Amino acid sequence: MDLFQKCFDFTRADEVKESGLYPYFRPIEENEGPVVQIEGKKMIMAGSNNYLGLTAHPKVKEAAIKAVEKYGTGCSGSRYLTGTLDLHIELEKRMAKFFETESVLLFSTGYQTAQGIIPTLVQKGEYVISDKDNHACIVAADLMAKGAFAEFKRYKHNDMDDLEAVLSRIPKDKGKLIVTDGVFSTTGEIVNLPRMVELAKQFQARVLVDDAHAVGVIGKGGRGTGSHFGIMDQVDITMGTFSKTFASLGGFVAASERVNNYIKHHAPALIFSASPTPASVAAAMAALELLEAEPWRAERLVSNADHMREGFKKLGFTIIEGQTGIVPVIIGDDERTFIFWRKLFDAGVFTNAFISPGVPPGMAMLRTSYMSTHEMEHLDRILELFGEIGKELKIIN
Repeated sequence: MDLFQKCFDFTRADEVKESGLYPYFRPIEENEGPVVQIEGKKMIMAGSNNYLGLTAHPKVKEAAIKAVEKYGTGCSGSRYLTGTLDLHIELEKRMAKFFETESVLLFSTGYQTAQGIIPTLVQKGEYVISDKDNHACIVAADLMAKGAFAEFKRYKHNDMDDLEAVLSRIPKDKGKLIVTDGVFSTTGEIVNLPRMVELAKQFQARVLVDDAHAVGVIGKGGRGTGSHFGIMDQVDITMGTFSKTFASLGGFVAASERVNNYIKHHAPALIFSASPTPASVAAAMAALELLEAEPWRAERLVSNADHMREGFKKLGFTIIEGQTGIVPVIIGDDERTFIFWRKLFDAGVFTNAFISPGVPPGMAMLRTSYMSTHEMEHLDRILELFGEIGKELKIIN
């Protein structure tokens, strides 16, 4: 069979496009934060990970522009060779201070960060133990480790009893890394980190938390999941991204100096990849400064999301409860989710449609997410439209 036959046979996306309900790859023409322009019209953005609303902040944009003027548009090399700027080192030091850890190491993307950590640390005969609902970047990194003859185990989503059962079956003398999202990207749920840390100590395992959706959202000053539970010093490794709270592009790993020193000298994802661009690093640094100087942003983000959680429930919708900026609204089947998405889109609100196999059958949802810069008029308009369309589609009464 021709290798490309699968490409010709894949028609699902084309069929949805023909129906006019296709919700993906919609180009944004202007971005003001809570309001964007798509297809020539202004829309309330209720699907972005721009949690603190900093992508359009004048200080962040100015920092990126100045970095391009000083360093040019790219580094033309990997961190290992010619791609390290003093700007990279400065951000790493500032991030380490923010996370109250010995060191931080930058990667070019958040997705790539997982691939730089997991297969590098978990080697032949050692174990990576991963939540079944972890982000795709973690799954890919787990499989890379497995391909290099490490052992790959999964436990039921956020189920610490099942994690304990998995750990109990692993030989005590084997190296073990437990990997979890801090805030799960689809549902907004927070991992049961205190129990996980207890189990890690009991079974002599290390813990890696992906705080992509937690930094800037939960914890003291937005320091993430470990801080949220008051156990930052008990998390061995924290990884994250600059593409959400930090209004940029790139990834980071916060860990001990010895661990990061090992990663930076052994991770192909770092050694053989071009380093983060000057503009990206400068933008992230400016966003970090704003996060530290303006703690109200994280507080208002959660307040906005709480307002929406209560609003959706009063309307009669089923949501997945949480304490973060993510508020998933369960619609049910895939087709009605697409129709609901389209009606919201036509009325001027952008959300994210999640369908199977990305979510279990019957759990298709519109994942909404919020910013500290959403005004009450934006939030109430979203609720108004959800109410009208929900009744029209007989999802609520």
